[in-house]
Amino acid sequence: MAFDAVPSLASSTPPPQGPALPALGLGLDVGGTSTRWALADATGRLHAQGDLPGFTAALLGQPHGQQAAAEVMAALGQRVRGNGHPVGKPLQLGPVGAVCAGVTGTDRAGGTLLRQMLAKVLGVPGARIEVTSDIEMACQVAFAPGAGFLVYAGTGSIAGHVDAGGHFHRVGGRGGLIDDGGSAHWIARQALRRIWRAEDAEPGAWRRSGMARRVLAVIAREAGEGVDLDNDLGDWALSRHWLAHASRGEIGLLARAVAAADGPAGTEQADADAADILDEAGRELARLALALARRFGPRPVALAGRAFLLSPRLAAAMSAALPDTLPVTQAPLAEESTAAGAARRAARLMGDAA
Repeated sequence: MAFDAVPSLASSTPPPQGPALPALGLGLDVGGTSTRWALADATGRLHAQGDLPGFTAALLGQPHGQQAAAEVMAALGQRVRGNGHPVGKPLQLGPVGAVCAGVTGTDRAGGTLLRQMLAKVLGVPGARIEVTSDIEMACQVAFAPGAGFLVYAGTGSIAGHVDAGGHFHRVGGRGGLIDDGGSAHWIARQALRRIWRAEDAEPGAWRRSGMARRVLAVIAREAGEGVDLDNDLGDWALSRHWLAHASRGEIGLLARAVAAADGPAGTEQADADAADILDEAGRELARLALALARRFGPRPVALAGRAFLLSPRLAAAMSAALPDTLPVTQAPLAEESTAAGAARRAARLMGDAA
């Protein structure tokens, strides 16, 4: 894949300040929906963290993909030169001395371009910038080499393992067109399929489905003004138009409505279809861990990604589908934890380089 030259980025030379502050390691966890960043010092203490829009390195071969990445990088440079969102009391931040970035969709060519972008916007030597896929970075944060498997469920789904030799292995992560079973995008697709098949069998069935009402109401609100939420939700033209223009991440956000429809049994929020979809999502995610276990033997399993935060049903169904030799040993890791771990890794890289 051929890439253009690095898009125009503003220089990020820090403004003059008082006594020199110690350099910090910057950690990035970049997904298609959002970018989480964190800054840590050589002791591992976090100084600041925050969120920015996301992008995917898979689109860096296209002008709009490069532009999206360039805009995030420019905003990142501005954030890390200021106070960002400090942990604890506000403080003055030192310069960035090294970067560890996990970016969805990264390959060798994309990693090279991203290193160039980061070097330019942050003023960090390329030798102190590490760019990997987001799942590989999450694996490195969750386990020592060879120690465990990580299952990630966000907009998409994937699992990974870094073996004792430091080599990264993956299963899943094939994208929504092929699979991404158990992900937010997958959950949304399953819900939409059930909703519209029910409408095929009986027009107006959406009125009796808590899940359908919630999902279609989100689409109606996103579609714009003038929609009658009491009568227009079953209009296929409305959903068709929105789906034709929605991004993969925007479709994945419908999974929140599915999870909201899975209320306690006997309540108005309870919806059997929503519960069934979430249980099946957990079993789909268990398949990823089982595939790694067949290749590398049993290991503990850690969970990461915001899809796990939709409902405890996902982790519970996944755990139930796994044997005792594959214990789920960690609660779902928030992406901020991956960014923080990457920041501490960058601080160590900074120290090694020194």
